[in-house]
Amino acid sequence: MSRRIPGVVLTAGAALLLAGCTSTAQPPAAEGGGGPITVTASDTACQVSAVEAPAGNISFTIKNSGTKVTEFYLYGTGDRIMGEVENIGPGLSRDLLVEVPDGGAYTTACKPGMVGDGIRGAFTVTGTAQRSTDQNAQLAEATAGYTRYVTSQIEALVAKNTEFTTAIKAGDVEQAKALYPVSRTYWERIEPVAESFGDLDPKMDGREDDERDPGVAFTGYHRLEKDLWVDGLQPDSAAIADQLDADIADLQNRVKTIELTPVQLANGAKELLDEVATGKITGEEDRYSHTDLWDFKANVEGSQASVAALRPVIDAKDPSLGPILDQRFAAVETLLEGYRAPDGGFVLYTQLTEADTKKMTDAVDALAEPISQVAGVVTS
Repeated sequence: MSRRIPGVVLTAGAALLLAGCTSTAQPPAAEGGGGPITVTASDTACQVSAVEAPAGNISFTIKNSGTKVTEFYLYGTGDRIMGEVENIGPGLSRDLLVEVPDGGAYTTACKPGMVGDGIRGAFTVTGTAQRSTDQNAQLAEATAGYTRYVTSQIEALVAKNTEFTTAIKAGDVEQAKALYPVSRTYWERIEPVAESFGDLDPKMDGREDDERDPGVAFTGYHRLEKDLWVDGLQPDSAAIADQLDADIADLQNRVKTIELTPVQLANGAKELLDEVATGKITGEEDRYSHTDLWDFKANVEGSQASVAALRPVIDAKDPSLGPILDQRFAAVETLLEGYRAPDGGFVLYTQLTEADTKKMTDAVDALAEPISQVAGVVTS
């Protein structure tokens, strides 16, 4: 699997759908009419039914007609991800809603096998559109509130990661092991924000077998995780730790310039559940430490924060949706609490049975369904 780099915090959002799940909500039509732009993705082609759309909310429906799992991206200048949907299995369809208020040249891409630069094509957005936050005070407050949440989480990430890297540089393996999942908690809560910066994410959160550009080394959290649990601290572990600190400081500075949209919050909530389904429940994410349930919990908390910021808008537009979200978030949280360890953390992934992971999958799928409706509700 390629390293996922979702775009949820620049100028648009991605309506990510869990592998095996399909939204029950019909994707909104692109402004200007005509319904969603259809994308037929095969193993060798990426056929987009329109290569131009007016600024505003742009929706895509992507059908995978190939034999490989695929992804679809809309890129802005410099390959900034405007929106992305991943884990589209053969024969499946997924929907993507993106708010693009600024006209200009963009790029579409399908990624068969979810690797490489993808099969790309030019896409033009015409004119300009008023941002939804400029038109609706509730939406403006939702994005402002979530921005404050992201800022607080990154401040905590900086502080806790410094403790983690200080332990590594001191050679205190047991302390570093204890701090590893704690530090990652703050990263995982805002993962859509952190991963939207495509040059930072591979350095900070890439896995050993991820596809990388030539000359890009295996660094960041998972390299240090492997040092701590598998290989032992290496001569360059301290340098890797220093680089992780520097990259997190860089992330903190970049986040100060972000301009969120309500669609990004909604899609970010869904994307975090996709992270749970594809990385945490499978044990793929923390394959050396097996601390995946820490990440699972943090992803769910981050998703809940996005929904909470949007809740006044959700309640105003669809009063029936909020209580369903509350019930399903509570079900996931109750399930996770059953896997607490005596020290207050979580049991290791290796202690889970197939029945355990099945229960987790079912609970996340049940939560993902109503969350997949949020983007459509807030833009209605």
